[in-house]
Amino acid sequence: MSIQEIEEQIVNEFGQFDDWLDRYNYLIETGRTLPMIDPKYKTDSYLISGCQSRVWLYAHHEDDKLYFTADSDAVITKGIISLLIRVLDGQSTEDILQARLGFVDQIGLKEHLSPTRANGLVSMIKQIKLYALAYHTKNRQRKDQP
Repeated sequence: MSIQEIEEQIVNEFGQFDDWLDRYNYLIETGRTLPMIDPKYKTDSYLISGCQSRVWLYAHHEDDKLYFTADSDAVITKGIISLLIRVLDGQSTEDILQARLGFVDQIGLKEHLSPTRANGLVSMIKQIKLYALAYHTKNRQRKDQP
């Protein structure tokens, strides 16, 4: 499924709720569905800087696609990272780098987060894109070598 298709699903799901309290509850429930991260990745080297909460993110690369696992010590933050992973997990590095992630604004997420959580959201997106850039560059270098 494409990034855009997954984003549309999320927009439709959040569109079912008129009240932001219901949307927060749905976000928290979404975080509960996030698969457990291997404890070996819950170290400082996998922490995302810029987040008020502690958020661990691990990515591995396979066949030019990135796969993510993550965790957070805060339920709303865990919900946010689970949405990002839902959209970007298993996508190509190039698609991740080009992703606009418009669903964030469409569901009103950024505007309903505290400033520190909104900064954390930006930091999560930045870290995911940095992983994509690193693996994309590494893959291109490998292809360019004789």
